[in-house]
Amino acid sequence: MNQHSFFYAIEPFVRRLPAVERPEGHVHFKKKLSWTVGILILYFALSNVSLFGLSPASIDLFGMYRAFFAGSFGSLMLLGIGPIVTASIVLQLLVGADIIKLNLRDPRDQAIFQGTQKLLVFVMIIVEALPQVTGGYLLPDQSLASALGVSLGLISLLIFVQICIGGVLVLFMDEVVSKWGIGSGVGLFIVAGVSQSLITGLFNWTIGDQGLPIGIIPKWVFIFTNDVLGLEDVFTTSGLERVFIDGGILALITTIVIILFVVLVESTRVEIPLAHSAVRGARGRFPVKLVYASVLPMILVRALQANIQMIGTLLAGKIGTMTTASTTDTASGVNIVYTAYSSILGTFTSTSSYDMVTGELVGATSPQPISGLMYYLSPINSPHDWIPGLVASSNPGMELLGLPPIAGWQIWLHVFTDAAVLIIGGVIFAMFWIETTGMGAKSVAAKIHASGLQVPGHRRNPVSIEKLLLRYIPKVTVIGGVIIGLLTLVASLMGTLGGAGGTGLLLAVSIVYRLYEQIASEQIQEMYPMMRRFFGESA
Repeated sequence: MNQHSFFYAIEPFVRRLPAVERPEGHVHFKKKLSWTVGILILYFALSNVSLFGLSPASIDLFGMYRAFFAGSFGSLMLLGIGPIVTASIVLQLLVGADIIKLNLRDPRDQAIFQGTQKLLVFVMIIVEALPQVTGGYLLPDQSLASALGVSLGLISLLIFVQICIGGVLVLFMDEVVSKWGIGSGVGLFIVAGVSQSLITGLFNWTIGDQGLPIGIIPKWVFIFTNDVLGLEDVFTTSGLERVFIDGGILALITTIVIILFVVLVESTRVEIPLAHSAVRGARGRFPVKLVYASVLPMILVRALQANIQMIGTLLAGKIGTMTTASTTDTASGVNIVYTAYSSILGTFTSTSSYDMVTGELVGATSPQPISGLMYYLSPINSPHDWIPGLVASSNPGMELLGLPPIAGWQIWLHVFTDAAVLIIGGVIFAMFWIETTGMGAKSVAAKIHASGLQVPGHRRNPVSIEKLLLRYIPKVTVIGGVIIGLLTLVASLMGTLGGAGGTGLLLAVSIVYRLYEQIASEQIQEMYPMMRRFFGESA
């Protein structure tokens, strides 16, 4: 049984999967806007619905990816868009490597691809939720289990079911926005999550690890009103570190520069002139942007890293050799236990805090790689990941555990590896992205021809238009992938406000810019209904 017959055999099943019904005709702009705003409000509401039975001592395994995974730890939106993105990665890699032989330019094969991807999303919801519950990261609340007179296993099962329900809700909310709203649900949720992080980075008054408020505005109000940093200390090494890194100045500058640069890159394009074959004087242009595939393929790169890290973390806990060391923090009244897991994948360290009186677990950090393959494949998120002095301070307990400090060559190899992953991965996924989303030269040429438009000076047929587009689209896609990879690297190295991360910030700015363009396009289509034909809509 060949691959084609297998996918054609499962076609009836994937077509019967629950789905949001497509609109039969054109959806007016106001209605699209209403659906989009409604889903956004629902997303924020569900992000504040806490998981019943989850212990406060639970660990966020995807903490460093939280902003662009559009999830909220401890809530129904815990998985965010993770399962959708992971399913897309798996299928795009399999199709791109020609392991799955589907012609995505064929409408039937494309429909089978989308149906199979949806089926895979349901599988990925289980695959991403189950290890977190069974692996000891999402812990059941012991006091609740005792109060209800039920086992901890039953509470864990309830947590797992709630996470799965949240994952399914995200899938259908994405479908609603894609079919009835503006843009995509994935993009909308990313913007919501990153925006929340940026606002938190500006205004959060909560005291952080350095004894200063987390938000940059209250942080500097606190510094000036309490004379935390005297003028004579500013130009010392530690003073500059506190001003630019702990004080958030570097993150603020990076955030502003990246926003401006992304807007500049998004507005750079090559415009191919078009003329209508039936209406004399009717002309237009088809823009081929410098970032033609958008920055969304960068989600796939980081999501691939996130899944590799999750697998590495789970395996390290199972096959690694465990070493522990402890110390006591009398000021906070907790015993701190440092744990290291060493295996062929590398060494992971984590920290757990226990109440000195009751011995109850009050907090824990997710395992972080400090050496080996998993360390080099982990993403750079801030200056604390590559400036030697900050790297040492970000990994406490290594001396107690008898582990050597991270050497300078290891840090630079880590940076080089992350740069290679971002740039090469950005190019590869950008190429896959334009083929699977109908942005390739052949698909665009067919749309232009079907709309009655043609390129002046060229024969009016899809092949002629495709040949012209092939001069631009593949090259621009590669260049755009490299640029976005470099921008993500720079933003990740310097850090951003609120811990949104370089990837999250780039995604949010690019999505907002393209959302603005799409809203303008929708308004033009409302004014000139004939334009809908070019966008593949019925009047």
